[in-house]
Amino acid sequence: MQFFTQHLVSVNENYSQHFKHALRFSVTLLLASLVCLIHAILPFLFEKTGSKLIKKLHNDMVKNRHNLTPGNKVNRSLASTGQ
Repeated sequence: MQFFTQHLVSVNENYSQHFKHALRFSVTLLLASLVCLIHAILPFLFEKTGSKLIKKLHNDMVKNRHNLTPGNKVNRSLASTGQ
């Protein structure tokens, strides 16, 4: 079962936290994809919206990565139980 919890521990999240963050990323990427599709058809719409959404996701991911310190890890027992 370590394969299931290894990533959660590495990103300092339990299952529900990871689910929430990954779902937010997924929805934002879907939205960015849709606005880029609309922009491809109607170039005068959403000229910078897609790239702004992607940049924000990237910045959030980098910020969270830098917040991971050895003393700031999720309790491994919590991660392994999905709590």
